[in-house]
Amino acid sequence: GHDYAIRLKAEIMVDHFHEQVLGLNKIGGQARAMVITTGIERAIQYFHAIREYLIERKSPYQAIVAFSGEHEYGGVKVTEASLNGFPSSKIADKIQEDPYRFLVCADKFQTGYDEPLLHTMYVDKVLAGVKAVQTLSRLNRAHPQKHDTFVLDFMNDADVIQAAFEPYYRTTILSEETDPNKLHDLKADLEGYQVYATGQVDALVELYLAGADRDRLDPILDACVAVYIETLDEDGQVDFKGKAKAFTRTYGFLASILPYTDAEWEKLSIFLNFLVPKLPAPVEQDLSKGILEAIDMDSYRVEKQAAMRIALPDADAEIGPVPTSGGGYVPEPELDRLSNIIRTFNDQFGNIIWTDTDRIRKLITEEIPERVAADPAYQNASRNSDRQNARIEHDKALGRVILALMKDDTELFKQFSDNDSFRRWLSDTVFALTYA
Repeated sequence: GHDYAIRLKAEIMVDHFHEQVLGLNKIGGQARAMVITTGIERAIQYFHAIREYLIERKSPYQAIVAFSGEHEYGGVKVTEASLNGFPSSKIADKIQEDPYRFLVCADKFQTGYDEPLLHTMYVDKVLAGVKAVQTLSRLNRAHPQKHDTFVLDFMNDADVIQAAFEPYYRTTILSEETDPNKLHDLKADLEGYQVYATGQVDALVELYLAGADRDRLDPILDACVAVYIETLDEDGQVDFKGKAKAFTRTYGFLASILPYTDAEWEKLSIFLNFLVPKLPAPVEQDLSKGILEAIDMDSYRVEKQAAMRIALPDADAEIGPVPTSGGGYVPEPELDRLSNIIRTFNDQFGNIIWTDTDRIRKLITEEIPERVAADPAYQNASRNSDRQNARIEHDKALGRVILALMKDDTELFKQFSDNDSFRRWLSDTVFALTYA
């Protein structure tokens, strides 16, 4: 009956949350979950089922129920306050505190609720149209340690949810499933390069799990970096680094949904997450040396070449599954990369009169790219996500950098804020300089 089904689903939710959310330290171990139900009766049933199973599991965590008004349940009139043991006005604050980790909702907190710690949503209610968008969007509130979200839906087909979002987000559609078997291939390819040994992986993971300081981990990593530099040619370095990123990205995605994880995959993922940031980019001949100094920044010119209307097609973009291929590549040498940047700047924005031209040049080609490249969220996306998500984090990082420059470089801030063409050009330029 309904009671058995609710109990079974409650067990699935609680087990998943402990093993795949808390067990993987989502949001630094602070993650919260929301349970979406069909109504007050069902919300109360879930609240009791989840609470009982948490006690059976000897879990330290508790649930909160949220609904409006008074409801008769089991012959007794109850409110959310009487069930929770504290006033309704404190629900939003209480869910941020331990021991509360589950928020069971009946048409409440599904719109306008802003909680960055909300990571996982369990849906047992038919959703469609704007209601689906509003409900699932509760998960998209940003947090510095929040790198993904998760939805377990018992009621809705993916096509229905996709159709609900399409009027608002005509962009990303997952074309097919991610193949976990590709992890075997990536692991074999990485081991074939002999950059690291199994013993080094085991040693680092053991130290890491024991809480060792970074200075005890670095000698292991530095030895691997030395092998990477000394034994791999440029193509080998690109392939190894690309496949290492692909492994951590794919494993990170699959670990959040698979009911089991391979211990060797987990250890390798931990190891590579430490190793990849230490791997230098392939050394290439610096063909642009001396070019920047030779560029005449005073020779601005304004020249109207054409007036035209550009229309973008109104169509969805399709992406593949989480990429399991390396994705590394060696860009063609750019003999005049910096000169091209300055020349394009001159051609497109030569009509802007800057108080200190040299300062603007240095900001665009050096200081801004360096600050953006050092942004932790952007670094995380570059290492562990695809190009599209890296670009999103890049644009956010660039905005933060420009805002920080507002006091000392008002001219640049004003152009970035008011001039759409300049903002797009600078964003494209800095992304090209910082994304590897």
